[in-house]
Amino acid sequence: MPSATVTTKGQVTLPKKIRQRLGVRPGDRVAFREKEDGTIVVEPETIDLMDLYGVVRPRVRGVTVEDMNEAIREKAGKA
Repeated sequence: MPSATVTTKGQVTLPKKIRQRLGVRPGDRVAFREKEDGTIVVEPETIDLMDLYGVVRPRVRGVTVEDMNEAIREKAGKA
C-alpha cells in the first residue's frame, strides 16, 4: 500500500496510485471521514452536477413583441 509523508504544514501529497483509484485530479477536494471503529476513510468530495439542479434560478425577464419591434426599429434607424 502506498504511503505519504506529512509536511510541517500538515500537508500530504496523495500518491499517484491513490489519486487514480479515487479519481481525483488537481483542484479536486477529498473528505476525511471517521468510522465508528475509529478508522479514517479518505473519499473524493465530488459534486454531481444534477445535485446543483435548481440551486440557481434564472432571471427571466419577459419581453413583449412590442418591445422586440421597438428594439429592431431603434437598431435599424441607427445602422
